[in-house]
Amino acid sequence: MSTLAKVTAAILLAGTLHPPAFAVDASMKPLELTQIFGPAATTLERPGTIRWLPGGAAYSKFEKAPEAVVGLDVVRYDTGTGKRSVAVRASELTPAGASAPLAFTDHEWSADGRLILLKADRADARRNNPVADYWLFDTRARTLRQIGRDMAPHGLLYPEFSPDGSRIAYVANNNLHVETIAGVATRLTEDGGDLVLNARGDLAYEEEFSLGKAYLWSPDSRRIAYWQFDTRGVGTFYMIRNTGGQYSIPLPLRYPKPGTTNSAARVGVVSVDAPTTRWFDVAGDPRDNYLPRVTWLGHSELLLQHENRRQNTNRVLLGDAASGTVRPLLVEKDDAWLMPSDHVHWLERARRFTWMSERDGWMHLYTVSADKGDFELRTPGNFDVVSIESVDVKAGYVYFIASPDNVSQRYLYRATLTGAPKLERLTPTNLAGSHDYDIAPGARWAIHTFSSFGEPPTVDVIQLPRHETPRILTSNTRMRALLAGTPSSPSEFFKIDIGGTVLDAWMMKPPGFDASKKYPLLVYVYSEPAGQTVVDRWGGDRQLWHQLMAQRGFLVASVDSRGAAAPRGHDWRRSIYRQIGIQASADQAAAIRQMLEKRPYIDAARIGVWGWSGGGAMTLNAMFRYPTLYAAGVAVASPVDQMLYNSIYQERYMGLPAENAAGYRDGSPINFAKDLAGALLIIHGTGDDNVHYQNAEQLVDRLVALNKPFSMMAYPDRTHGISEGANTRLHLFGLVTRFFEEHLASPRPAP
Repeated sequence: MSTLAKVTAAILLAGTLHPPAFAVDASMKPLELTQIFGPAATTLERPGTIRWLPGGAAYSKFEKAPEAVVGLDVVRYDTGTGKRSVAVRASELTPAGASAPLAFTDHEWSADGRLILLKADRADARRNNPVADYWLFDTRARTLRQIGRDMAPHGLLYPEFSPDGSRIAYVANNNLHVETIAGVATRLTEDGGDLVLNARGDLAYEEEFSLGKAYLWSPDSRRIAYWQFDTRGVGTFYMIRNTGGQYSIPLPLRYPKPGTTNSAARVGVVSVDAPTTRWFDVAGDPRDNYLPRVTWLGHSELLLQHENRRQNTNRVLLGDAASGTVRPLLVEKDDAWLMPSDHVHWLERARRFTWMSERDGWMHLYTVSADKGDFELRTPGNFDVVSIESVDVKAGYVYFIASPDNVSQRYLYRATLTGAPKLERLTPTNLAGSHDYDIAPGARWAIHTFSSFGEPPTVDVIQLPRHETPRILTSNTRMRALLAGTPSSPSEFFKIDIGGTVLDAWMMKPPGFDASKKYPLLVYVYSEPAGQTVVDRWGGDRQLWHQLMAQRGFLVASVDSRGAAAPRGHDWRRSIYRQIGIQASADQAAAIRQMLEKRPYIDAARIGVWGWSGGGAMTLNAMFRYPTLYAAGVAVASPVDQMLYNSIYQERYMGLPAENAAGYRDGSPINFAKDLAGALLIIHGTGDDNVHYQNAEQLVDRLVALNKPFSMMAYPDRTHGISEGANTRLHLFGLVTRFFEEHLASPRPAP
């Protein structure tokens, strides 16, 4: 076993406490819901949106202008010294004829550091249509002008500087445009409209392949590769907005569901000077194959990843930008599914590129020859690379997050890109928990965020590779003061053996915990393949609410079932294939039975479960499949029938419906609603464009037909996060708190 992958017996077998338990101090005050979710709630102190200037020697962010009642300055900081200077004054961000500066929320710098592209949010933006207004500020001429002014009534999507900083590309009205810095605009596509999307992803690609912006500048700034989505034939899902006036407003979404027609996707290249598109000649039905990733390799070649509909074969193609011809380079296959490779970087002098793959049983980084397709492993060891943070081609290093010794934690490592593989841990060993990095161009500096389960984030500037900290940006003193003034719950990370399979878990206990007493247990679940709940990281307002529940006498726990997105290797993650909702709910029930056996202070008659999204589906599966185990549950924004979610996600993990009809049926909680015995609260936003409100209505319809008692709350026009509008989160968590207190707080007869 390599040094990097050693796991001590103490970590495997013993729990760790964050922080240690102590006697309840009478001067401490229990948390109130308003402190977590109210208008004056204690929130994290964030350094704001930080953007690196070219080269990484400086960064910038918005700060309130001292001389203005409203408005934000763009402030520049020297990365090494912290020297502050105002790059753009708020008064300079007031358009001609306006009385106040625009309310900008984000910004980007051009390659030469002269121009700033500024974003102003729009009220009509939605998650899947994040239109905004964009303005360009010239720091030399001190001028401000709007980009795409003729498109302003509809807003712009995904603007981006060309690599040489001479132009800006953007999407408007589903067509791709470029605009020179002087303001000359050219439309590069003509056929965009309601059904044909150019340079922007459809709903499924955006959600599952993170492909909202669907175009890439060539390195020489002369051409743009882009996706086109033909959504004709895709089913239309209608959401209804009822809070806008006398009449409801239908919101149509082209949304492919399992087994139905997908968008036809293709990729082409267009010159910015002669807007004619050359499409790549990719074989196969574009509605039953995917093109999830495209990467420029130099100025004239592109790497195309071409997946079949089952998403278990990725045919990697090398495309010629001038002719549109492609040739096969390599094929990745899996018995279950595979993900497209992210972070493909061109190592030009070596004619190689970086590639992520699980081909040896772990997620690792390789380099691959663009000529022969041979693989070279750069991150060897029995551990997963969680994410790539930076590829420094010039210096020959890749920076990545991994956790070889504890899958609940996250640390920064780097590895060499050439020669003998060499791995280094850069995160100091005395900072146990989770670390996030925003690494500057050139990989000499990073914005570093550290937190653990009981400790709010500290954000600092660090110098790499020594991980030295010249200054702290925020240590979240207000949140720390809140925690210091409220009774603390000892939080234990531990392992559960459910018969040869070991699961990760954590538990929070009430202050003044007495092992001789009986306590209700509240289990927080997710356990879909897209997430992990057992992570040694600050959990935000959800963690504070769990602490509030612990202060009110509840044990609070979470367990990651098999298949959760933990860095435990390929076989762990693929074990859930074709049985979403089936295996994980069985693992959850087995884990609770083990806890009941090992922890007699858990009251078997007072076990509750709650979760959001996939966790809501897991809650329903728990309540319906194991009715004698769970006394109460809250399911928020839950997919209740796997045939109602999007095709890419569901078919990836379950296969095609025609080939796994039994799995789709048995994995959908609605088909087991007849066995509901405990108290159930269903919560959903009617404006949810991810897990549609249709799910809640179909479940309610089924429960009514079965004459099953339940409770329900619909939040008008709220989306999947159910956070829009005044006091929404306060109302939601107040409702959930009262529900569990009513059904679990008092002892009851054992089932």
